[in-house]
Amino acid sequence: MNRYIPITGHDCNIPYLLIDTQAPIDVLHDAAAYRIRAVTQLLENFVELENIGSNPVVLQELALACTILLRDGCDLLDVTGRRLQEQISA
Repeated sequence: MNRYIPITGHDCNIPYLLIDTQAPIDVLHDAAAYRIRAVTQLLENFVELENIGSNPVVLQELALACTILLRDGCDLLDVTGRRLQEQISA
């Protein structure tokens, strides 16, 4: 596994946000969990708002924010999983 891998949430020819695959596993996991919790909180807050479904622009922006955070979290969890698998195999 390469030392630095780009996040997959943004299509760009030049990667500019990278994950350090050699970072401590607990740090990778914490970063993933933070992003997933942020999405959860954001969605829970929007559930409380009335008339959110009547504004397609707000819904689109909400979906984009959630997508970015979830992709980052999944990328981080993927690296964490690979690292854990490497430890088990060693």
